[in-house]
Amino acid sequence: MSTTGLILIGVLVVIVVVGITALIFFQKRRTKALSARFGPEYSRTLQESGNRRVAEASLEERKKRVERFHIQPLMPIDRARFVESWKMVQARFVDDPKGSIGEADQLLSEVMSTRGYPVSDFEQRGADISVDHPLVLENYRAAHEIALRHAQGQASTEDLRQAMIHYRTLFEELIGDLAVAGANAAA
Repeated sequence: MSTTGLILIGVLVVIVVVGITALIFFQKRRTKALSARFGPEYSRTLQESGNRRVAEASLEERKKRVERFHIQPLMPIDRARFVESWKMVQARFVDDPKGSIGEADQLLSEVMSTRGYPVSDFEQRGADISVDHPLVLENYRAAHEIALRHAQGQASTEDLRQAMIHYRTLFEELIGDLAVAGANAAA
């Protein structure tokens, strides 16, 4: 083999090694970025899919889907109206814990819709919320699970109280996230 041939093979080997190294670097960087953005939802999605690439592709798709929405901050009048509605739902909990759970869920749907999230089935709402609010998504899931058990007559008053606490956490996040929502609306 000639010297030129050996040099070409050496250059190709270096290019392949650099390419593989760059690919590994960018994959690790993507994993780190998605894990930081989605928090516990990253781990949950990874566990459900059983495959890092599938999980990360799913999270990327969620992110792209939500970027197409027109998520916006609440207008002050809407925010005040929702806060007042929430106070009424919480006050009704004392006399009607079972009824107030459904009202809390409905109010959250209204807040999401007003902010610009589509209000489809629960799983899709959860996936959409996970993009901007991953840390409170588990609260939403827990509250929803309790609401489902309640519909089957399997939730105690203490369970319903926990559901209200979980709903409140998401509610406060959605109505109080003015800075992030403003940044998303400006983008």
